[in-house]
Amino acid sequence: MRSYQDLFRTPEFTPLFLASSTQTLARTTSGLALATLVHRETASPLLSALSMFGPSLAHVLGATLFLSAADRLPPRATMTGTALAFAAATAALALPGLPVTAVFAILLLTGLVASVGGGAGWGLLNEILPGGGYVLGRSAFNMMNGIMQITGFATGGVLVAVLSPRPSLLAAAALYLTAALIARLGLTRRPPRATGRPSVRATWRANARLWSSPPRRHVYLGLWIPNGLVVGCEALYVSYAPDAAGTLFACAAVGMLAGDVAVGRLIPPGRRRRLATPLLLLLATPYLLFVLHPPLPVAAALAAVASAGFGASLVQQERLMRLTPPELSGHALGLHSSGMLTMQGTSAALAGGLAELTSPPTAMTALALTSATVTLLLAATAPKHRAATPA
Repeated sequence: MRSYQDLFRTPEFTPLFLASSTQTLARTTSGLALATLVHRETASPLLSALSMFGPSLAHVLGATLFLSAADRLPPRATMTGTALAFAAATAALALPGLPVTAVFAILLLTGLVASVGGGAGWGLLNEILPGGGYVLGRSAFNMMNGIMQITGFATGGVLVAVLSPRPSLLAAAALYLTAALIARLGLTRRPPRATGRPSVRATWRANARLWSSPPRRHVYLGLWIPNGLVVGCEALYVSYAPDAAGTLFACAAVGMLAGDVAVGRLIPPGRRRRLATPLLLLLATPYLLFVLHPPLPVAAALAAVASAGFGASLVQQERLMRLTPPELSGHALGLHSSGMLTMQGTSAALAGGLAELTSPPTAMTALALTSATVTLLLAATAPKHRAATPA
């Protein structure tokens, strides 16, 4: 598989791509609307950051308790059901007078559902693409995520400005319903990738097996920590520029799109495998300049340059798949996604709390410095390369 055209000739890739695109558009639109609503009502950088990235914290529970379902439930039914659950939750968030505690309770439930849905979706992607096609396919999905984030944040910003956050949330709920319809009608009914019933014990057993390998463990840490800390910087966009956060998010999405195209399509595989550390350093370094409180155009340019570094995740995921047996692919990718999102939620909380004590620019710089330090430590302690033998 050598081109993006080859991807769309693959059966089921197109409906999976469209369903994921619609969910990404819904997620970005609703996330900006909810963060703006919470910020208006509380004026708290911490609560606004948590409202947008807090659901990620629930992924640690999902990864601990329910992730075995990612390979043990039929993919089509799982993806359809999770999209319907997101639609119902987003519509509930639009209810007038909803207490902040109820908002976060709903977000906790959506995070639990997302932990299973993410593993099922990425496992299906790895299943339907021929050998060696995962990185190109994931690159296409990441490009789509960038485009949909640009569209979603721009659309969400306009809807919030012209109407209000609540109609934006209802529009996002309608998008989730559309995604559920695409998954139900477009995907083929497939059996689960692994046998046995989903259970907490099965989840723990698979997690222990994945974590027992030092090379896999090192890849997971690289996927979770530097990335998550930089997303903590992004969680402060609303506090940094309350009236122009959509611009910062959109520019960051442009940078992420450029990085994914370069890594997934333009850079040869042999060279690509050596780029994880440089890209992770690129991800963090521009945010060090936020301590100077740059004006919006400069801040937007820095966000775009930094986000090109998110392409590092493609390199790391490719290695993770080489180190993982096929029957655990969905679980492994779900664990990656859940751990990454949990770290992102934790970093959002850390960034919000630090911003409460200092300022958003200071907090962003501190998290970026920590991310770069962790990247260098991981590079210095990487296991020596040996032939990958999934176990």
